[in-house]
Amino acid sequence: MSNFTTVSYKKDELNKELAKLFTTLLEQKTVDGIMVPCRQPSGTVMQTLITDPAQTAQVDPFAPVVPVSSAKLASSLTAKPSGKKIALVMRSCEIRALIELVKLNQANLDDTLLIAQDCFGRFENKDFYTLQEKNLTAESFIQAAQGGTTATDGLDVIEACTVCEHPVAANADIRLCLIGADSGTFGVEGVSAKGEQAVSDMGLSGNDGEGKRADALKTLVAARQEAFQQKFKEYQENINSFQALEENMAKCVNCYNCRVSCPVCYCKECVFVTDTFRHDGEQFLGWANHKGNLKMPTDTVFYHMTRMTHIGNFCVGCGQCTSACPNDVKLTMAFRSAAKVSQERFDYEAGRSLDEAQPLTVFHDDELVEVTGQVK
Repeated sequence: MSNFTTVSYKKDELNKELAKLFTTLLEQKTVDGIMVPCRQPSGTVMQTLITDPAQTAQVDPFAPVVPVSSAKLASSLTAKPSGKKIALVMRSCEIRALIELVKLNQANLDDTLLIAQDCFGRFENKDFYTLQEKNLTAESFIQAAQGGTTATDGLDVIEACTVCEHPVAANADIRLCLIGADSGTFGVEGVSAKGEQAVSDMGLSGNDGEGKRADALKTLVAARQEAFQQKFKEYQENINSFQALEENMAKCVNCYNCRVSCPVCYCKECVFVTDTFRHDGEQFLGWANHKGNLKMPTDTVFYHMTRMTHIGNFCVGCGQCTSACPNDVKLTMAFRSAAKVSQERFDYEAGRSLDEAQPLTVFHDDELVEVTGQVK
């Protein structure tokens, strides 16, 4: 039986209706806290951990901005179990990254309620704040996106979102549904058993039909899949040599912002901040003497190639790497392209299922035979 409820809201009151649901979850003790994007006094929108039912008025989960991946925040909240139940309101890419962190023992879902909002995409932070000054709201963005466009005033959502095939999270307990929804409505779908119980705790019937959702979702996913295939083809054609890759990364200054912002860059200690890559002057001069000159900082391409190798199997294509780059290095398609090849090789998809072991963490005696030369 469907566990889907349609909720209506008046103009400019979407967040008010959502706040009622979150308040109920806290009042009913379904959860002890909720991490959800909220408007801050400064006008920014940041994830906020709410434990007081009276403090939900500023929730804004559909605001099209993600200053930091919630997967890392969820890891901080859950890696060491607190014994408290926490609802995590996250986008699809964030939940898929969280699934990978759980497999890496850096997060725990035992006491969580995953609430996923449908995602039409997000703007770069600076673009969002520019548009916010021009009266962009979650509701105005949703209305435009449901009509088929995410661009406004010459600004559009980030490249990663335009090629994301996962606008709806697969591994959620509850979904907040906008795709295919009629104007002035959103859906609340209980997906798992604890999600259905939480929906019941909210006082929702769970007996409505999904309406046009399935068809609208199919159309949206197909458009994004086509967009990704086109981008992937262009990337392969343009970045077809080491020299081309080097030119693509030429503006990198080794700030490591992409590493810090990446939700699945999981090492406790990164080799690039160890003595391995702290070269002395004599070494630099030796390299310079070899060619007569040396571009500095060094190791920039090697750094990105190492990251592609390291996280290629776990990359969820969230685009935080590009957003964090101060020099506008286009990293999204570099990492998505590497991830596509790597994950397809192992028949793996990052964030698809908790039950799938990460590649190279288990031994298969018939794996990579063409590489190992192993004779059966």
